[in-house]
Amino acid sequence: MDLLRRLGAEPAYFVPRRLEEGYGLSMAALNRVLAEAKPQLFVALDCGTNSIAEVERLKAEGVDVIIVDHHVAKAEAVSCLLVNPRVNDTEDAPWQSLCTAGLVFKLIHGILKVLRLSGDPRGTSIQVKDYLDLAALGTIADLVPLLHENRILAAHGLRALGEARRPGVRALVSVSGIEPGAVLSSVDVSYRLGPRINASGRLADASLPLQLLLSQSESDCQRDAELLDQINRERQEIDKRVTEEATAQAQAMGERAGYVLHGDWHPGVVGIAAGKICRALDRPVIVLGKEGEVAKGSGRSVPGINLVEALTACADLLTTFGGHPMAVGISLNATEVEILRERFATAIAEQKAKGALVLDGRDLDIVHWIKSHEISERLLDDLELLQPYGESNPEPIFGVRGFVFDKAPTVFGDGNFRHQIAMSAGRRLNFIAWRLASRMPEVGRAVDLAVRLQWNRWQGRKIPQVEILDWRYGT
Repeated sequence: MDLLRRLGAEPAYFVPRRLEEGYGLSMAALNRVLAEAKPQLFVALDCGTNSIAEVERLKAEGVDVIIVDHHVAKAEAVSCLLVNPRVNDTEDAPWQSLCTAGLVFKLIHGILKVLRLSGDPRGTSIQVKDYLDLAALGTIADLVPLLHENRILAAHGLRALGEARRPGVRALVSVSGIEPGAVLSSVDVSYRLGPRINASGRLADASLPLQLLLSQSESDCQRDAELLDQINRERQEIDKRVTEEATAQAQAMGERAGYVLHGDWHPGVVGIAAGKICRALDRPVIVLGKEGEVAKGSGRSVPGINLVEALTACADLLTTFGGHPMAVGISLNATEVEILRERFATAIAEQKAKGALVLDGRDLDIVHWIKSHEISERLLDDLELLQPYGESNPEPIFGVRGFVFDKAPTVFGDGNFRHQIAMSAGRRLNFIAWRLASRMPEVGRAVDLAVRLQWNRWQGRKIPQVEILDWRYGT
C-alpha cells in the first residue's frame, strides 16, 4: 500500500472479517469487494494459493489477479500470476522460508530495480530499506525460521523498528510499554507488538492495525494504538479462560499423540490457546470454537510434525483448512469433531512412527553447563551478538548444576517467582521464573536449573537476569 501510494497510485484495500468471512480469499470476502467496485487489478497477500474458485471468478469478471503468498498448495495451485516459493521453487531455494512480508519486501525491491534500470527517478528516490521495519515485524510474528534471508531481514528490521520512523510504529511501541529508542528484540515483536496487531482481527476489525501503520497523523495513530491495546487486554482475559478450559479437556483425554479440543469458545482467540497448550504438552494441538453448527479454530505444532500433512489425511471431514506445517486454520461441522479427534491423533502417530519426532515429554536442549559465578556482563553481551532469536534459531539454554536456594523465593503476579543471590564485588544476580510458583524447589536442597541468560532493560538501565525455565533435584 505504502509503495503504491508513493508511486502515484491510489489503491484501495480490504481485510477479510475473520469471523464472518473466514480466513483469506473466501467467496464471502470477495462478494463484499465486488459489491463496492470492480478493480482492474486484484492483489491477494498471504492468502489465495488455494482459492481456485475465487480466482476464476475474478478472471471471469475481467480482473487481473496477482497472489503473493507462502502457504502450501493443498492440490493444484491457482492459475494466475503467483508469487509463492512453496509452489514454484525447489525446497532448497534460499527464499523458500520467506513469509509474505518478506516476499513483499523482495517484490518491492524488484519493482524499484526495474524502475531504476528504466531511468525512472522513483527507482532511486524510494529506498527498499524504508520497508525493513514492516518486513521484520511480519517475519518474526509469522514464526518462520529466522535463518538465511529471514535472519538478515529480522536483524536489520529490528533496528529500524527501534528507530520508529513511522507514526504508527511509534504509537504501537509506546502503548506496548517499550521505552522510546530501546533496542528491540524478537521477543518484543512476538509478545508485545504482534499480539496487539493480531488482537483486533480476533475480536474486532482487522483493518485497524493496517490503518494505524499507514497513517501519517500522530493523533490518529495514538488513538488507534490505544484502542488496539484495549482490545488486546480484552483478548487476554478471554484467552486465559479458554486456555484453562481447553487444558482441562486435554488432561481429561489422557495421553495422545495429538489433541483436538472443542468448546463454547470465541473462535478468534483459540489459536493463542492452541499455541500455549501445544508448548505445555509438547504435542500438536487444534483448538476449535463454536460458531452455530460449525466448529472453527486453529492448530499449532511442535518441530518435526507437519500439520498440513496431518490434516490432508483428514480432509474429507473438513470444510476448510490451510496454513503451513507449524500453524493452520480449519473449520468443519461440529458433528464431525469426535471423528476428527481420532483421525488427527492417528495421523500424528503415523508421522511419529516414521521418525519425524519422538514425543516424550518436555525436552530442553542444554547447550552448556555453567556455574553461577560464570554468569557475567561480558557473557550476556556476547550472547546478544547471536540475536535475533526465533523459530529455528532458539535462544541458547544453559544448565546450572547444584544450585541451592538459600531462602524461599518471592512469589509475584500470576504464579511467578523471583530470587536474588549475592555475587563477588558486591554484585547481585536476579533469577525469575514464569508460572512455576506452584512447584518451587525446596530451600537448602540442591537442584539443577535450565536457564536463559539475558539483560533486563528497564528505565534506561540494564541488569543481568537469569530466567529459570525448569528444574530438577540434583542427582
